[in-house]
Amino acid sequence: MIALPFPAFLASPARGEVGDSPARTMMAPSPDLPLVLAARSGDMAAFGGLVAIYKSRVFSIAGKYARNHHELEDLAQDIFIKAWKGLASFRGEAPFEHWLMRLAVRACYDFLRKNRTRREKEVSRDALLEVGHPGLEGIGAPEMTDETDALLEVRRAMALLAPKEQLVITLLELEERPIREVAELTGWSETNVKVRAFRARQSLKKYIQRLRQSPAPCD
Repeated sequence: MIALPFPAFLASPARGEVGDSPARTMMAPSPDLPLVLAARSGDMAAFGGLVAIYKSRVFSIAGKYARNHHELEDLAQDIFIKAWKGLASFRGEAPFEHWLMRLAVRACYDFLRKNRTRREKEVSRDALLEVGHPGLEGIGAPEMTDETDALLEVRRAMALLAPKEQLVITLLELEERPIREVAELTGWSETNVKVRAFRARQSLKKYIQRLRQSPAPCD
């Protein structure tokens, strides 16, 4: 049996939630359809098969939002737990992969929203460690370069963005997804994606300028 990346006490997916019952649902053709149907019936081994198939995709998405290995594992586990609990809402009108990727993106948004304050405080401290600030790392610290400066500025500014702004910038700029795909993943209209992307870019520029005028604290 494939080991699942979440606690074994989750005995079966939630029942009676949004979505049609398996018997009435017309599933979209997909090579993993047998596993999906079995998992919807409560077969954890079948869901383990789905985890094995999509683990790398989920970790790739989560890795854009997590800042260390611990956060990455927690976020990926949260995504799979939500997928297991939410299987009753999977209607099969699109491939399971599409449903899972939408769920993953929304879980990442929830992660950004819940951790915004903590991450704002951590980014400046981590940035100083990465560049080997002499007061923190001592001898052998690498010299600052223009490229390092720019990357740190963007990283610190990204942490100051609102969660939806971080999400749209990550999807459009870092993952280079087209507007239509971002709309599908987030549930926003294409117009809203464009508007949020414009506002997020403006906010990012504003925070970068502000950070340049006020150096990061050294505590």
